[in-house]
Amino acid sequence: MAATVPAAENDFFKSKVLGHPAGLFVLFFTEMWERFSFYGMRVLLINFLTMAIVGVDNPGWGWSAENAGALFGTYAGLLYLTPIAGGIIADKITGYRWAVVIGAAIMTLGHASMAVETEFSLYFGLALLVIGTGFFKPNITSIISEMYDGKPDKKDGAYTIFYMGVNAGAFFGMMLCGYLAERVGWSWGFGLAGIFMLLGTLQFWLAKPLFGNIGGVPDRKKKAEELKKEEESGIKDHSHNPFTTLDKILILATSVIGFLYLINDPVSRIANLNLLPAVMPFDFQGEPFSGPLGLALIGLVLFLVLVISRIARYAKVVRDRLIAVVIFAFFTVFFWMSFEQGATSLIIFARDSVDRVLVGGGATVFNIVNTLLTVVPLMIITWVLYLLWKQTYKQVLGSNVVLVVCFGIIWAIVIWMLVREFSGDATEITVSWFSILNSFFIIVFASFFSKWWESKYNPSAAWKYSFGLVLLGIGFGLLAFGSSGLAEGAKVSMIWLILAYLFHTLGELCLSPLGLSYVSKLVPARMIAFMFGMWYLAIAIGNKLAGSFGGMIDEITEQYSLSTFFLIFTIVPIGAGVLVALLNPLLKKLMHGVK
Repeated sequence: MAATVPAAENDFFKSKVLGHPAGLFVLFFTEMWERFSFYGMRVLLINFLTMAIVGVDNPGWGWSAENAGALFGTYAGLLYLTPIAGGIIADKITGYRWAVVIGAAIMTLGHASMAVETEFSLYFGLALLVIGTGFFKPNITSIISEMYDGKPDKKDGAYTIFYMGVNAGAFFGMMLCGYLAERVGWSWGFGLAGIFMLLGTLQFWLAKPLFGNIGGVPDRKKKAEELKKEEESGIKDHSHNPFTTLDKILILATSVIGFLYLINDPVSRIANLNLLPAVMPFDFQGEPFSGPLGLALIGLVLFLVLVISRIARYAKVVRDRLIAVVIFAFFTVFFWMSFEQGATSLIIFARDSVDRVLVGGGATVFNIVNTLLTVVPLMIITWVLYLLWKQTYKQVLGSNVVLVVCFGIIWAIVIWMLVREFSGDATEITVSWFSILNSFFIIVFASFFSKWWESKYNPSAAWKYSFGLVLLGIGFGLLAFGSSGLAEGAKVSMIWLILAYLFHTLGELCLSPLGLSYVSKLVPARMIAFMFGMWYLAIAIGNKLAGSFGGMIDEITEQYSLSTFFLIFTIVPIGAGVLVALLNPLLKKLMHGVK
């Protein structure tokens, strides 16, 4: 007997844009505006916090790089931990669509709070962004997964389109929020991010009729029936391994310790308020593993005990595959610790140490390139909006009107920005402009890497990790070379920073998309939530370390040199890349045929 397809799903697949359901493009634009807001704010934060209070046209708060890095590292780390809770809440209570709306609404309030520019509003805004991202991030992709359930041949193409929305949002958010913040005022940049978060939420909410039951509140009875059928059919890839009381105690203890450490780091530096004891009762001779760092190391040891004890309970093949995931997660920390310098130290470097002023022919060439770089992608995405309008304006007119308003605002800002830049004799490139290169290079090179991975020359997971780490290190090596022997007050040519972003992006394309894919392939179904959580923890640790080490740029430059600072991020990733390549035979053996 043929399986019955819900009417809502039939309706959903009737209206198509570029061969996919129109609802996919609603998600595309929802994610685009969310990423616009997220990256638009992210590219401003370190610059705003560390900009001098006096002596500049657009004063910031004059924080030290160390304090700004501590705050940013904690914020970025928490962004990868709250989605674990958000996914569970959506799966059990709210459903994916409501979770997206709740998350987007909370993030809108967060952006609005940051635009006020007081210390309390900054911290409160960042907290709301962390909570909102927890609801939003895991659940919008879950809607796509549910939407294409039973259509695996279409799923890869759907995610490709969706992630183009991610990069388009990041590209325009960093460009336009950054431009307004640096040229007009910080609150304009933070405010623009909030406006598009609000409009993105509204267009998604008004598009409800397109989705039917997809992403709705979970049907507990239906889930129970599906679980019963699975058990009756004997589909089990390993014996059941329930969490013991000790497991639960270790999860609680490590979660509390990790959260307290993340919060205490910026609070102790900025407000001189220690939430954790300055000296542990069992002091490790005072240096350097006492106090908060010592407690963090204890938490890490407890977490390793938890992971090892759970892995040891599985059969050999499953156990080996889980060990492989842990090894990949370990190297993931080193990648993100270095890559996320793009949001910390590289912002400060671009502002203070890069020659960003162009005159005459150089200014004209840059303005022409910048115009093409901005207008061509915007025209393509506007054309996609036109196709969506043709298909859905009768069903979801309100959602389409909101999107038209969004694009009207974007076009107005872009035209104003380009006219303003062309009207001057010289051009000073904004600090935030360099950050858009990552999104641009992803769009340019993503299809090449996709074809490489599908060819007969597709390298193993370990080699992909190795390529990613080594390319990342090369990018920093170029910065170290470009800034070597720099006289005091002299500035580096911007070509070194552009090349660095190119190599960083090539490294990202080798490594970043693989993580969750390999977790899903290697991890048994009943343990996948736990291991996804562990994977996000590795990224969170990498982001926290990125903020902490990135904040040391001024200190290391003063004691040694700027070149020395970048050499650290050259040696560490390349060393890690060589090590993971040497582990390739072991990892292949541990993966037991998974490719």
